[in-house]
Amino acid sequence: MSLLDISRLTKRWPRTDRLALDDVGFKVDRGEIVGLLGHNGAGKSTVMGITLGMVRPDAGEVRIGGHSVQEDRGAALRQIGALYEAAAFYPYLTGWQNLRALCSLAGWWDVEEARRVLRMVQLHDRADARVGTYSHGMRQRLALAQALLPRPKLLLLDEPTDGLDPEGILEFRQFILRLREELGMTILLNSHLLSEVEQMCDRCVILRQGKKVYEGPVPGREQGVAVQRYRVETPDLTEARVTCARLPACSPSSIRS
Repeated sequence: MSLLDISRLTKRWPRTDRLALDDVGFKVDRGEIVGLLGHNGAGKSTVMGITLGMVRPDAGEVRIGGHSVQEDRGAALRQIGALYEAAAFYPYLTGWQNLRALCSLAGWWDVEEARRVLRMVQLHDRADARVGTYSHGMRQRLALAQALLPRPKLLLLDEPTDGLDPEGILEFRQFILRLREELGMTILLNSHLLSEVEQMCDRCVILRQGKKVYEGPVPGREQGVAVQRYRVETPDLTEARVTCARLPACSPSSIRS
């Protein structure tokens, strides 16, 4: 049974008269990780914005757990957690204070649940530090903690690894997979990187200029596990081998001078 049902979305931006979405529809079943893939400007963030009730479609509907975002927004959005666009926090407050302030806007706060989520995202030891001292990766983890409070049925992630270093990307990827394995969470992941979708998603939907052009298995997986090949030119082979060894399914022995 689908948890997220996106039906025939159409959206035209009035100032530019540009058709951002043209009759786009797809479903996400419970427990699935689905990738929404496409180049910048393809319409991915518009789909996310409509799903979160931040953008009104010209036509179509989004239903979450049977509730329409357009007709019953409160009931629909209570089932969602989201990491959408750039995470914004009060830099002069601690991570803990930011979580409490943002959760209070929704009229909800649970100390034990907040502590559990901070441990889950490995930020419990810096929760009392001001967010202004956080690295970009730590801010992303705090944003993810906020999205997981209270525990949602559906998690929306908008370019979640943008700006992270390779180690941060690997940690984030492992965490997202663990959310599904341990909590059975349903996830819609927006990305313009096929490699990211290949390693995290069960299926993908590809958008191009506002139209859905593909829905199904992640390209390259139909015949088995996807194989990725990269060509990197560097004068420092030792460092290249060390970096490669940190990545999954990468063989340092394949690096040649």
